[in-house]
Amino acid sequence: MKKINTQGLQIYTFQKNEGDYISLTDMAKYKDPERTDYIIQNWMRNYSTIEFLGIWERINNPNFNPIEFDGFKNKAGSNSFSLTPTRWISAVNAIGMITKSGRYGGGTFAHKDIAFEFATWISAEFKLYLIKEFQRLKIEETERLTLGWDAKRALTKINYRIHTDSIKENIVLPQQLSKKDADITYANEADILNKALFGMTALEWRIKNKGKEGNIRDYSDVYQLICLANLETLNSEFIKMGMSQKERLLKLNEIAIVQMRSLLNNPTVKKLN
Repeated sequence: MKKINTQGLQIYTFQKNEGDYISLTDMAKYKDPERTDYIIQNWMRNYSTIEFLGIWERINNPNFNPIEFDGFKNKAGSNSFSLTPTRWISAVNAIGMITKSGRYGGGTFAHKDIAFEFATWISAEFKLYLIKEFQRLKIEETERLTLGWDAKRALTKINYRIHTDSIKENIVLPQQLSKKDADITYANEADILNKALFGMTALEWRIKNKGKEGNIRDYSDVYQLICLANLETLNSEFIKMGMSQKERLLKLNEIAIVQMRSLLNNPTVKKLN
């Protein structure tokens, strides 16, 4: 049990089953310090409240009693319907709400998911704040994902420069090949990587995706871009070693399969992604 202060109001919280439970009684004081029980009961009379509580229990409580819940749901909103936290907890085996006795720290507590729903009911200001905060977090999440994807794409471009420099030094010989021949060689070398990782050449991808702009690498996910960056570096080394295109394609394909399996099965990489 711990006590926190928010805008002059003392709110008690405690931990249970690794979840934060917040005092609805203290939050209800925002509306009426003398009638907190009535505030909570009025909230629980609403059909939308009962529906929300039922959904939460279905998701988080394997011992939830759906039959009793349906009875409450059918009566919710009627003039004669009333519901207390104690009755709700007892009837449906609820775990999302808890009642505690005691002069200090007693009252009705709810899991933070439910407490936030209660807070939006008693305070339109808090509801708007919650909406704005959610939007802000989603924008930040999108920006982080975009930044991560751009960073991986930039990495492949840097490695591709190393890759093409190796081709120029070891395969494309200006004194022997025309610029047209050199361009063809570059395209073929790029397609070795495409074939090894994606199973198709750039042309084959464009034929299958005529309505899309860009190229196959622009539509790659983070895992593929990480693997592609590694393949570009390895291919440049294989070129220096004098391996043929056929040998390199088979070797790069084997490496791509192993690396993609490792990336997809790595929980740390999944978390970062």
